[in-house]
Amino acid sequence: MTADSPENPEGEIRGEDYFARADAEIFPPVPETQAKTTAAAVDYAADPIGAMLKTAKVIAVVGLSPNPARPSHGVSRYMQAAGYRIRPVHPGEADILGEPTYAKLEAIPDRVDIVNVFRRSEHIPEIVESAVRIGARCIWLQEGVTHAEAERRAREAGLLVVSDLCILKEHARRFRR
Repeated sequence: MTADSPENPEGEIRGEDYFARADAEIFPPVPETQAKTTAAAVDYAADPIGAMLKTAKVIAVVGLSPNPARPSHGVSRYMQAAGYRIRPVHPGEADILGEPTYAKLEAIPDRVDIVNVFRRSEHIPEIVESAVRIGARCIWLQEGVTHAEAERRAREAGLLVVSDLCILKEHARRFRR
């Protein structure tokens, strides 16, 4: 079914169609010079989210689904195409988006800059504790995900906390002009 098919008279874009259209029309590839901005050109005080997105290299995605129709998959695919190294955290899967998966954050061999979370809010405290243990720079809670106490703990540990925002939308808003 396509966005303008008779089964979908409102023209809503669904599942794989949404991500295919986003890939092809809404979000063209990031120019190499834009994807690899150095820390020297970053104003952390004016835009801490933009600064994090400019300097981050590795994003661990907790709850990354192998299903291409799921938001976590499409968002992570977009961030991967934008030049970030994606480290899926999903017990029971061997490979997602061409990357090996890990059962927990502590098993990731790279230094993780951003921990992007696609899990329900009740799981956030344990994820924040893991993010603190591995020395992540940022905990990013996707749209609809918040946990005030865990967010406070992350801030106290020195992490940038982004809550109830989509990393794809924030990246596109800052870098897709």
